[in-house]
Amino acid sequence: MEEGSNIQRVSVIGGGAWGTALAVVARRAGRDVTLWALEPEVVAAVNGQHRNPLYLPDVTLDPAITATGDMTAAAASADLLLLVPPAQHLRQVCRTLASHIKPNTPVVICAKGIERGTSALMTDVVAEILPQAAMMVLSGPTFAGEVARGLPTAITLGTANPELGRTVAAAISSPTFRPYLSDDVVGAEVGGAVKNVLAIGCGMAEGKGLGANARAALLTRGLAEIVRLALARGGKPETLMGLSGLGDLVLTATSIQSRNYSLGVALGKGQTLDEILGARRSVTEGVTTAEAVVTLAGLLKVDMPICTAINRVLNHGASIDDMLKGLLERPLRDEVDAAVKRK
Repeated sequence: MEEGSNIQRVSVIGGGAWGTALAVVARRAGRDVTLWALEPEVVAAVNGQHRNPLYLPDVTLDPAITATGDMTAAAASADLLLLVPPAQHLRQVCRTLASHIKPNTPVVICAKGIERGTSALMTDVVAEILPQAAMMVLSGPTFAGEVARGLPTAITLGTANPELGRTVAAAISSPTFRPYLSDDVVGAEVGGAVKNVLAIGCGMAEGKGLGANARAALLTRGLAEIVRLALARGGKPETLMGLSGLGDLVLTATSIQSRNYSLGVALGKGQTLDEILGARRSVTEGVTTAEAVVTLAGLLKVDMPICTAINRVLNHGASIDDMLKGLLERPLRDEVDAAVKRK
């Protein structure tokens, strides 16, 4: 029997660009795919035109992908559930799904963020509300449009159940979409969340014309902050050297395709946050995640000066110039943290 063949019906909860791309991925792997979308116009367009004009307009969808506005029906019929709402809406989505998910159904968290107000990781939220599910995390360097067009992509699937993880990986893999398994669910998740905040900072530096050296410094010192936070939550440093850490950070913090990086560039060039967000339909996760990252770092007593500085600009009215000045005036220190050395 083909590995993964006991997973045939895949439901994707979230009709944005990434959710739509994952629906394409699952269908390309031969699965029966249902896409839940909040917007009735997206449901109608997917079913009638085989397109998602609001979020992924340049991609033609397989006619076998069906869309629905009934979230609970989509979940109840699924052998595999991919959760792709904005991170700050995951809790409400899980509450809606709670009584409709069959025990031991693989539920893969594809949202990247930390919950504002609780500092909960997405896995904390799902574990609390969907304890019957077999929870996993999908994270890594992925631009939705490239994935949907079938360009080569590698990604991390974090799971505490390697056997089931292999089954899920086989169910969604194809020659151009390759999941790599990791047993470090926390590390994979922290990397995917914090890189969005750092990408905004790298964009700010680009918008200010500070040069490639500054961006490289922000990337590498930012990666050190990701590792510190992951370690404090029980993650492994080696995970952050892989696809869901370094790989995702490099992609998101260096390309204008990135919503977070491009937002930072616009801020660096003088636009206000309200102006930028007002012109966008898709969520820019790093804006809300920044506050949650800094709060979580405080609770865990983790030093994250770059994320803290970025958050001050995004959510507390600080200027970019003052943010950069504060970072450059910090005391000199060793490059490698003692906790990482001990690992």
